[in-house]
Amino acid sequence: MLEINTLVGKAYEDIKDYNTALIFNKNLIHLKDSLYGITASKASERTANDIHIEGLEQDVKTLLDKNLEQEASINRSESTNIVAFAILAIISLLAISLYRNNQIKIKTNNLLQKTNKELEIAKDEAVKAMEAKTNFLSTVSHELRTPLYAVTGLTNLLLEENPTENQKEHLKSLKFSGDYLLNFINDILQVNKIDAQKLETLQIEFSLRKTIKDVIDSLQQSAKSNNTKLNLVIDKKISRAHLGDPIKISQILINLIGNAIKFTKNGEVTVTINELKKVEDICTIYFEVKDTGIGISNELQENIFDSFEQGSIQINREYGGTGLGLTIVKNLLNLFGSTIHLESTKGVGSIFSFEIELVCKDKGASNTEDEYIPQEFIFEGLKLLIVEDNKINQVITKKMLSKKGMASDIANNGTEAIELAQNNTYDAILMDIHMPGISGVEATIEIRKFDSEIPIIALTAISLDDSVENFYAAGCDDIVTKPFKPDYFYQKIGENIFNKKIT
Repeated sequence: MLEINTLVGKAYEDIKDYNTALIFNKNLIHLKDSLYGITASKASERTANDIHIEGLEQDVKTLLDKNLEQEASINRSESTNIVAFAILAIISLLAISLYRNNQIKIKTNNLLQKTNKELEIAKDEAVKAMEAKTNFLSTVSHELRTPLYAVTGLTNLLLEENPTENQKEHLKSLKFSGDYLLNFINDILQVNKIDAQKLETLQIEFSLRKTIKDVIDSLQQSAKSNNTKLNLVIDKKISRAHLGDPIKISQILINLIGNAIKFTKNGEVTVTINELKKVEDICTIYFEVKDTGIGISNELQENIFDSFEQGSIQINREYGGTGLGLTIVKNLLNLFGSTIHLESTKGVGSIFSFEIELVCKDKGASNTEDEYIPQEFIFEGLKLLIVEDNKINQVITKKMLSKKGMASDIANNGTEAIELAQNNTYDAILMDIHMPGISGVEATIEIRKFDSEIPIIALTAISLDDSVENFYAAGCDDIVTKPFKPDYFYQKIGENIFNKKIT
């Protein structure tokens, strides 16, 4: 229509009919306006529709996004629920487990408390039983020493009174039995003290050389009876004086040397003492006891230091003994922080060795000869005070002194001893410790108040509760344990009287 009006209008213009051409051009403009209006209306309608559609699409998209969010939220909620459920399940299981564990713990604690109470009761009973055993053995051993002193003392006196050959044989058997019983009692008492933990090392000044030589002297007769030569080799570097426990060192050496002599017949036993090193005032002393006896097999060496071990029944029957000697040595060395070492070949011999640290009291070494020569004393004319409450022991001790030409007075208790010591002059006092009334320790303390020089020798059957340190602290110069060997008894008297006068 637009094209027709355009062509017609142009045709009228060509023929110069401008009025008609104007009419057609106006129609053309009107048509264009109409078409534009229609197009604009349609465009407007389309725009409105597009906008509406876009709005709807946006709403749909928003709804979809919300839907996705809701689905994600639902998924998250489900996951959260699952996790929460899992956590609740775990917590529940833990709670159940903790409850059960708590119940088990309560039951276990109750059981442990019950067991602990039972153990405490058992421990208390064991301690009471041990104390009862300890006290029993201590009392029995102490009570046995007193009559045994009479038996061994009277036997030794009878042997010195020229008995007939038949009597001498019986007396020697009696003496052997008495000595065996004495050694057994001593070993039992020593082990009993160790078990009761009543042993402590002393710290007193002493001469190591003198202590060793005293031990050698006390065992010379046993060596001679086995036709065994007893040698002593002492390092010349060893100091004159040391600080330590001479009594326990003596006990260790007596057990080791005594064993060596017992198991060595027609051979040699050599005791060697060396000073290994010296750091300031601490000396390390090496002790060795070597014999040419029967030796010990490798199998028996493992248990040789156990109580009542002697290797075999045959050895026990042939050589006798309790099997406690090496146990005592081992435990005594423990007090010094030392150990015993053994080297042995069966049929060749044995070497027992150990080291002990002692405090050296001087810098110089002794110049005395290494070869030991027992001291000889002249006892005639001496006068001693015997403090003893047992009548039989009084007779035996007095007669033993008179055998060597010594006079003596007797005090029946501590009170009499103090009075006699104050009113008379004696060369030494033999002091019993266990007496009714004032004990020997108390009597010694009182005597030392007016006489600090007279030698006082504790002559006693030491019990478990006795502390030799208390004897020395009270003022005793030496200790002789009853029953004793006569030679050792005389040696102690001579040393404390004559050696003290020299110093």
